[in-house]
Amino acid sequence: MIGTVSRAARIAAALMFGGFALCAQASDLARAKPEEVGLSSERLARLEQVLKAYADDDKLAGSVALIARHGKIAWEYASGKQDVDTGVPMANDSLFRVWSMTKPITSVALLTLYEEGKFQLSDPAETYIPAFKDLKVLDRVDESGKPVLVDQQRKMSVLDLFRHTAGLGYGFTDNPVDKAYKDAGLVGFDPIPLDKMVAAIGKAPLNYQPGTKWMYSYAHDVQAYLVQRLSGKKFDEYLKQRLFEPLGMNDTSFGLSKDKLKRLTTVYGPKVPPQGPFSLTPPESGMALVEKAGEGPYLKYDKTPGGGAGLISTAEDYYRFAQMLVNGGEYNGVRILSRKTVELMTANHVPPGVPGLLNPAVGYGLGVSSVIDQAGAGNLGSKGQFGWGGYASTYVIMDPVEKFVAILMVQYQPTNFAVWQQFQTLAYQSIAD
Repeated sequence: MIGTVSRAARIAAALMFGGFALCAQASDLARAKPEEVGLSSERLARLEQVLKAYADDDKLAGSVALIARHGKIAWEYASGKQDVDTGVPMANDSLFRVWSMTKPITSVALLTLYEEGKFQLSDPAETYIPAFKDLKVLDRVDESGKPVLVDQQRKMSVLDLFRHTAGLGYGFTDNPVDKAYKDAGLVGFDPIPLDKMVAAIGKAPLNYQPGTKWMYSYAHDVQAYLVQRLSGKKFDEYLKQRLFEPLGMNDTSFGLSKDKLKRLTTVYGPKVPPQGPFSLTPPESGMALVEKAGEGPYLKYDKTPGGGAGLISTAEDYYRFAQMLVNGGEYNGVRILSRKTVELMTANHVPPGVPGLLNPAVGYGLGVSSVIDQAGAGNLGSKGQFGWGGYASTYVIMDPVEKFVAILMVQYQPTNFAVWQQFQTLAYQSIAD
């Protein structure tokens, strides 16, 4: 069944299913009817039908989707259930593990310190991270199986940490660097204190010469460490003071209080998991339980905040952050970043010819993807569109050309790219003017 309910309705147990509704909370959020901001209600109904079918056909437990244009939320739809066994319906204020959608928030936090003159992007990372002093680089493995290490041709820069060209990895392979990560306990779902993570990374060589390859990595966790070192505050405290409180993101945090736990969604996945961290095929009917709402290591991020993952949020809360970036750094009269900083952040920073990107038409900026060639990206969108997603298939699209924000919150892991692509197509086709 499909349901869209407000928190008040759920508490009252008036769990009526079907239809479209806007959450009664967050009254400061600007709202409009779709046609008032150039969207088509008829075309948005296509997206509703698809999300409804995913839940009805037991392909996704449920979802919350939000679309805004010109700074106003024009469409919001909650479908399915937070938990299949309990039958608790999904609601607009349901809470989701956003995993790597933590990364853009971490980058914005570090950029606020950049705007204070704390560092330059070209600065060697080792200037601020003693553990990275004179790191060696894995050149090859010799015939006896021994790693051959060489010096850095140029020092890893802070920019490299923003754009995943630092030489770091994520432990996905069996090479000597990833083996060192695994031996140090870095690989897995349990959160690791930032200082311990940086120290362990500093004891391993780099995967490649800085700047010569794009490789998804622990770089954003190192960014979080930099936030702590340069600000003198704990990472979670800095986020709360500089981002969450000013933006009104009251439902975004590492870990959850007991009163909010009832809003946290359960994680599901395919019965036969794909090989690797993502899937390119749409979900099939029938799901496997991955993690109950109140269980698993993700809630441990309250004591060990991470820069690459760990945050829990709602669609509306994350919208505040996304709209701030689409607005050029300001939201509801609060300026987080300069417009020029946002322009720098959302531009592609991966040089031509650098290998590693999944699609060369979609580059990477300072913590977000950045569409270089809209046609080459292979979907509806705009040149300059940016965003990112999370391991449990959450996804955010931010488009300054169309003044457009689209957010999909689900809990289905590993990442399902097919769901992202379909959501993007259906979100953009709703633009009528």
